[in-house]
Amino acid sequence: MVKKSKKPVNKAVSKGKSSTKKPVKKVIKKSTKKASPKTTKKSIQKKKK
Repeated sequence: MVKKSKKPVNKAVSKGKSSTKKPVKKVIKKSTKKASPKTTKKSIQKKKK
């Protein structure tokens, strides 16, 4: 599993930092929802406003 994850990461790095930041943010959102759903709801409301 580790080898598989390294391949897409290397491709993203070669494309540019901007491409790597997008998937990283998605992963952070998923982890925050599991850890504390209240904080994610507040951040979503702020984005809508």
